Amino acid sequence: MNIEIQNITKRFNKVTALENVSTSFSSGQCIALLGPNGCGKTTMIKTILGMVIPSAGVIKVNGKNIHNDYIYRNDIGYMPQIGKYPANMTIKEVVETIRKLRKPEKDIDLELYFSFKLDEIENKKMNTLSGGTIQKVSACVAFMHNPSILILDEPTAGLDMIAMEVLKEKILKEQAKGKLILITSHQLNELEEILTHVCMMDEARILFFRSKEEIKISTQCDKLATAVYSLFKNIKS
Repeated sequence: MNIEIQNITKRFNKVTALENVSTSFSSGQCIALLGPNGCGKTTMIKTILGMVIPSAGVIKVNGKNIHNDYIYRNDIGYMPQIGKYPANMTIKEVVETIRKLRKPEKDIDLELYFSFKLDEIENKKMNTLSGGTIQKVSACVAFMHNPSILILDEPTAGLDMIAMEVLKEKILKEQAKGKLILITSHQLNELEEILTHVCMMDEARILFFRSKEEIKISTQCDKLATAVYSLFKNIKS
């Protein structure tokens, strides 16, 4: 499974969110999508998901142009930064409803549901849950249909230490199966062990897209966060 982004531009009136962006992401990669606020990360994710239509350019998933298509989304699991669910539904009802939306139902993966112990509180309503518990529900839903591509937007936000480790362990398992995982985060130190690549954006463009090892070697820094900042500073200077 792969994602090809070819010369994508997106303008909102006078604001350019993406400017002639081209790159490709491949199976087995776990990529951190980074950049300052307003650099275009969210818009890029939304164009991949079909939630935003680009002003120009083409996006292909597994070789097929996604324009006017929606079937390709069955291969993507998406975890939003802030999950929004019907307030009066229980955890169990939310998971069951989303489970039935995709057909056919096969290879259902509820590992996170039980690892996060959501089964023990499944009758609680969504409007009574903490932000961290809502994150757990969102993670469960993203992984549930065993997708080939996972897009996780600030997945560790609000999670406690144990839940964070459970999620990281799950991500590593899925990566080992050859899945493509794209993560946006401001907490690079928390994710270093699971990442293979870093894609840095700035001012509506991709500044660099390199492997974790290449970044560390080129900057002679042991910590990825320090290495990424050093490379970013050098390129911008």
